[in-house]
Amino acid sequence: MSAPNRIESALKSALALGDGPARPPRLGAALHDAVFPGGGRVRPQLALAVARACGDHEPALVDACAAAVELVHCASLVHDDLPCFDDADWRRGRPTVHRVYGENLAVLAGDGLIALSFEVLARAPTLHPERLGALVRALAQGIGASKGLVAGQAWEAEPQVPLAAYHRAKTGALFEAAAVMAAVANGADPRPWKKVAAAIGEAYQIADDLADALGHAGALGKPVGQDLQHARPSAVHTFGLEGAFARIVALRGEAEAALPECPGRGHLTDWLGRVVERLLPSEQALAQVGCQLHAS
Repeated sequence: MSAPNRIESALKSALALGDGPARPPRLGAALHDAVFPGGGRVRPQLALAVARACGDHEPALVDACAAAVELVHCASLVHDDLPCFDDADWRRGRPTVHRVYGENLAVLAGDGLIALSFEVLARAPTLHPERLGALVRALAQGIGASKGLVAGQAWEAEPQVPLAAYHRAKTGALFEAAAVMAAVANGADPRPWKKVAAAIGEAYQIADDLADALGHAGALGKPVGQDLQHARPSAVHTFGLEGAFARIVALRGEAEAALPECPGRGHLTDWLGRVVERLLPSEQALAQVGCQLHAS
């Protein structure tokens, strides 16, 4: 089964857990709309790519890890869009969950997806149940109030926001969780994969900052100009447009240099290249700012 099909199948199975008359119907609909249709599914793709590089010895457990990470990501988007944060009307080209179902159900849907992510891990079939503790810990740290998603959102409420810490918590933490969980599930050392994922996560967030500054809402399926409107830290503000472009290219090199020796290293290098190429600004955007920088 292809990686996209594995991810969608795992997510559908996850949403089916607890489905039935005990689940309030509108909450069930909100949960579904928060997850489907998906965006790039980059985090679960990273999990599957790392798993393949490590031998993919536990595919069912890896699929559960990929689904768990994506459920948390989807929950974070639902919460990010709320009026108390971005107050966004659109996400992935559709009305946001709180616009359709109300703020109360949007909060509950996000909470429900986070709880479901841990249930998916707990139910995952595995030949190595002793690895589940480390998987739960990695996921919890990706969400948490120290260096995880919660910390990333909370930095926006501080008067002084360090860009690196903000980016690592808001975006990088869940990329790191995806890579670490895939490595742990396959019995591999997770430490080198954290460096790889940190570089990919930072590149992804810088690309998002660029899209917010240069993109069009219709093409992106969500509002733009949010960083400026909410006075949030941004790579564009810190590095400038050309500097942000250059940083993405540099991060690709850092990620490739950090890749450990493993059976599927070549496949992961190819996947990484494709991901970074999609992150780089278009030729039209480069011309718009007079930048001649290209990915090497």
